Amino acid sequence: MAPTPHARIALITTGGTVAARTGTDGAVPVLSADDLLATADESAAHGVLIEGTFEPQIVPVDLMSVDSSAMTPTEQFRVVAAIADALADPDIDGVVVTHGTDTMEETAFLADLVAADPRPVVFTGAQRPADDPHADGPANIASALAHAADPDSRSLGVQIVLGGRITAARGAFKASTVDLDVFDSVHDSLPRPLLTGPLPGGRPVRVDAYTLYPGVSPGLIAASVSQNAAGIVLAGTGSGNTHPDITAEVSLARQRGVVVVVTTRVPYGPVVATYGGGGGAVDLERAGAIVSRWLRAPQARVALQALLTTGCDADEVADFFSASEPRDD
Repeated sequence: MAPTPHARIALITTGGTVAARTGTDGAVPVLSADDLLATADESAAHGVLIEGTFEPQIVPVDLMSVDSSAMTPTEQFRVVAAIADALADPDIDGVVVTHGTDTMEETAFLADLVAADPRPVVFTGAQRPADDPHADGPANIASALAHAADPDSRSLGVQIVLGGRITAARGAFKASTVDLDVFDSVHDSLPRPLLTGPLPGGRPVRVDAYTLYPGVSPGLIAASVSQNAAGIVLAGTGSGNTHPDITAEVSLARQRGVVVVVTTRVPYGPVVATYGGGGGAVDLERAGAIVSRWLRAPQARVALQALLTTGCDADEVADFFSASEPRDD
């Protein structure tokens, strides 16, 4: 179905490469929502949309102007709150969020955790700064606006529109540092269990994440526990495996009430607790860790942080990750 010709779309800007210009100190986000709309020139917009017949009513929201790699969890929660504020207007047909691609998979997923409203929420951005001769931002913004205004986009959850591809936020990950086709997905049809109620205001609880490797220091986990982390996410080797010393620290962390989630550093495939030997996923589960079969470390960390911030306990966290498994698996 084509986009509604005069749909009312909230455009929330947060910075990122799509809003950046390049100077002596590198590319820095400086463009506002109005600037971004102005850079989406007619030739780019008409090439993406439907022969110029789509003329959305844009409600600009300049929320922040940061590089997404420097975005804090508190700022990510602010983005989700801004989406909720936009959707509080019944005349809004959809929301587009411009965001840096470095952590887009995390913020978009956080938004999807509370996306009970059927109206489309679309994240977009760019791989090239706005002053690049071949900037991709204008076409991406035009595509995102069209997707947010399309009635067929309702009830699909938060989606990412970049480089001509539409990717569901759940399971998405940045697959290239330079290609315009930026995102891939660990699985095309992950279920969408939602958090009950909105995300609370204030500072989210702290959740640390570590990539495991041969020789990794078990003291990393002990340090997180001593510094009052509420949760820890471990990206293990293979199907969620590690060294027995890590398993011992996971057990101690659980005794201190810290929730531990184990996933893999491998991009594709489910994490299945198969191996023992003291450091396999079987041992980690026995030590009290929760296995995230599909959500990889960046999104597993966001999920754990959101769940713990809203007051969920370890059993509820385990239920969430279980409910995140695709039915065809």
